[in-house]
Amino acid sequence: MAVVSGLASALESYRGRDRLIRTLGYCCQLVGGVLLERCPARSEVGTRLLAVSAQLSHCRTVLRLFDDLAMFLYTKQYGLGTEEEDAFVRGVSVLGNIADQFYYPCEHLAWAADAKVLHVDSARWWTLSTALWGLSLLLGVARLAAVLPQPPECGMTGVSHHAWLPSSTFRAGSERSVCQCLTLKLLPPSYEDPW
Repeated sequence: MAVVSGLASALESYRGRDRLIRTLGYCCQLVGGVLLERCPARSEVGTRLLAVSAQLSHCRTVLRLFDDLAMFLYTKQYGLGTEEEDAFVRGVSVLGNIADQFYYPCEHLAWAADAKVLHVDSARWWTLSTALWGLSLLLGVARLAAVLPQPPECGMTGVSHHAWLPSSTFRAGSERSVCQCLTLKLLPPSYEDPW
């Protein structure tokens, strides 16, 4: 019952629904593609799964029509990143925010062209929005690589469990959750959670 309650709670939020829709969409796309490619006898199921994936992707595109204000407020709050200690991280973050700010309107124009609301070539706008999305991903990876260097080897003495992270990573009261998240991301799956 706890699993059902947890799932219901996650689905009540926009982010929770988006994660579920994204995960289901990518799973349907993967399984559908594999079935079409490797199992000709199951090609009808593969085709149906790809159709479901396309619809879930379209659903996420429509939901993103309402993300502009939140993205604008986030970008405005971050500004030029004056609170960041590292100039590279600040520059990459600002460029990522600019790419994200331009991504949304480009995707909206592409969607509107596909929906026949605007009489423009949607392919051009989809290409531009995909390029901006890719740029944003690359900038995010560069930022992550700068902020999260490899942790020290196990068994080092005199080193705090978070000494390898910049102090700007932590906010009041979030140190434990950040460390748990990093532990799950950086250590092998067989690692036992010490918390």
